[in-house]
Amino acid sequence: MRSTQVDATSVGFDPARLDRIAAHLQQRYIDTDKIAGCQVAIGRRGHLAYRATLGLSDRERAVPMAENTIFRIYSMTKPLVSIALMQLFERGLFQLDDPVHRFFPSWRLHQVWVSGAGADMVTEPAHRPVSIRDLLTHTAGITYGGGLPGMGDQHEVDALYRANGIRSFGTEQSLPEFMDKLALVPLRFQPGTAYMYSLSTDACGALVERISGQPLAEYLQQHITGPLGMVDTSFQVAPENVPRFAANYARNADKTTTLLDDPTTSAYTRPPKFVSGGGGLAGTIDDYTRFCEMLRRNGELDGQRIIGPRTLELMRRNHLPGGKDLASLDVALVELYGNVGVGFGLGFASTIDQVAAGSASRHDYYWGGAASTVFWIDPVEDLWVVFMTQLMPSGIFDFRGQLRNLIYSAITD
Repeated sequence: MRSTQVDATSVGFDPARLDRIAAHLQQRYIDTDKIAGCQVAIGRRGHLAYRATLGLSDRERAVPMAENTIFRIYSMTKPLVSIALMQLFERGLFQLDDPVHRFFPSWRLHQVWVSGAGADMVTEPAHRPVSIRDLLTHTAGITYGGGLPGMGDQHEVDALYRANGIRSFGTEQSLPEFMDKLALVPLRFQPGTAYMYSLSTDACGALVERISGQPLAEYLQQHITGPLGMVDTSFQVAPENVPRFAANYARNADKTTTLLDDPTTSAYTRPPKFVSGGGGLAGTIDDYTRFCEMLRRNGELDGQRIIGPRTLELMRRNHLPGGKDLASLDVALVELYGNVGVGFGLGFASTIDQVAAGSASRHDYYWGGAASTVFWIDPVEDLWVVFMTQLMPSGIFDFRGQLRNLIYSAITD
């Protein structure tokens, strides 16, 4: 938000209780070497209420975490790209249930997996075309090709993703080439019948390009990150900013951590070979808090209207089939995160049953990134929270759940 932190009591917090956040993160995670460092920021009623910057951004070089440290936000790219696509929806350029093949004709050919593998795989035609809504809600039948830890690595369809080079990192393909490859592999299930976290938001990025006529990176800069003043958010970390770029770490089976991505040699320091709308951005906590403050203000910040309030309300609603929760529709995510009482809208997860979710927040919407970053917006409590660290895979530690308990117990009004 780049605003001065106010006295937490003025926005309904108990400062002593908020102080437990830094103590918790320091004692349980940094002092025990579970993470190198982290940042957390909380805004309420338009003011920065709390901020903590702890530990190191680069353990190997003993670089302290700084307020302007740059992080890989990975899947926290998805809400920006979903907003971008819905901006085009607001211009009347498509309807949510329009078929994707309206813009990418190769998507008329989709088959759906029934059984078997390899030459013995049995498929059937899709009962209906994949829609744009399906992509925004991860209900299209697309997968991540076994590319994320703990998420369907062994399924027969994922082998075809790998065989065809369908992935969001380590590839030189253009977005149209990516879409044509996705048309060749079977869908995991019939469109609109289940949920599977997937490359769908990369496909949304391809739609932004095709519908707007602009490269995805250019569109985001012109219509979202530029107007919001998100000056450090980009698909590439500029050479002059590399000293601010955090190291990324991996958690090992023996519970130690090792360097996974050195900031000085990271692929993020070079122009991307594939512009991933599902996970390609890096940026600072200040930048992402500006995005969150825009969402808290129903789509506007500092005179810049990014999305209409009614469109944003539509995006926050649960769009899962039959109004079900994620726990009813996706085994992989249940195993990783639980997700009982959690729905999914057009780019965000959301709490739809507070009691079932065991959450102090009633109607928050949120998402996270593969390096354990997370954010959420709570319209009822008029707040947002952003947490940044760099540890893969996500889901090892329930940072969101722990922060939620610490933060909501500090609200006193």
